[in-house]
Amino acid sequence: MTRVFSGIKPTGHLTLGNYLGAMRRWAAVDQHQSDALFCIVDLHALTVDHDPARVRRLSRQAATLLLASGLDPQLCTVFVQSHVDEHTRLSYLLECVATDGEMRRMIQYKEKAARERVRGGSVRLSLLTYPVLMAADILAYGTDQVPVGDDQTQHVELARDVAVRFNQRYGHTFVVPRATPPQVAARVMNLQDPTSKMGKSDDSGPGIVYLLDEPDVVRRKIMRAVTDSARDVVYDPEARPGPANLLEILAACTGGNPSELSGVYETYGALKRDTADAVVEVLRPVQERHRELCTDRGYVEGVLRDGAERARAMARPTVDAAYRAIGLLPAAEAEDVGVDAAVPDIGVTA
Repeated sequence: MTRVFSGIKPTGHLTLGNYLGAMRRWAAVDQHQSDALFCIVDLHALTVDHDPARVRRLSRQAATLLLASGLDPQLCTVFVQSHVDEHTRLSYLLECVATDGEMRRMIQYKEKAARERVRGGSVRLSLLTYPVLMAADILAYGTDQVPVGDDQTQHVELARDVAVRFNQRYGHTFVVPRATPPQVAARVMNLQDPTSKMGKSDDSGPGIVYLLDEPDVVRRKIMRAVTDSARDVVYDPEARPGPANLLEILAACTGGNPSELSGVYETYGALKRDTADAVVEVLRPVQERHRELCTDRGYVEGVLRDGAERARAMARPTVDAAYRAIGLLPAAEAEDVGVDAAVPDIGVTA
């Protein structure tokens, strides 16, 4: 089967954008049609200033929501990145293959570094190198496809470049992956700033629908969504991003087409009401299942433990092969010796 890898970074509460753009497809399609791994990439959360307790809390919440969204540990592998040492083992090897120029061209690094320079500060080194860790996440498992939004495509391209370069220099070791963007709602935009992605790390709460928002909160946020001064409802993402965002959300929730839906509505109020109702209904089963899972911490911990064991077994042969290929001396295996041979006689003589 085709192997798929994707991850969620625990830097904020998961959003409607995470669900419509990725998680729902993982549950409905990827885990059934592929050998799929879904990872809480907690090491990536350390690339910026963070509260350790919050990272742990968000990691558990993300794992619980992945299961609540329909991921079945009998069909796929759900685990935490830091529980599998092969990610960091391979990351350093890939740093020895990637270049400084490639890292500094990454859009997210350039944007965050520029913001910090304006403030008179500097970003962490791990922010510069984390695309290599992301490449290690992907390549360690012989991944064929990486379901990502268009904002992450550049990082998958880096993984491809590094894999090809390693294979050419040291012998064929890695599968060269490819990005597979979602068909609908690849990027759900912020309700208050429809030119920006609905990001879980964003502080503008009124523009973000979180997966655990109560129905009344969801409705209030959507009813206050930014549109424009025009009277007609038209689907035009470039010229009219506010209405287009609502239409795309409604289409993703109902299985409709944004352009066709635009002809159904004469007012923004009606569009917002139907969009709010659709979002509440889509989130209802996820929230119900999340409440059930929160009462059984042992189940979630068991899923993550078993998932890490399976992931480790899949990744270790590839990472060990990469260590050999790049020129590192394999560690000697401990011999099975008896007690007498293992414990030398160190008696003292007069």
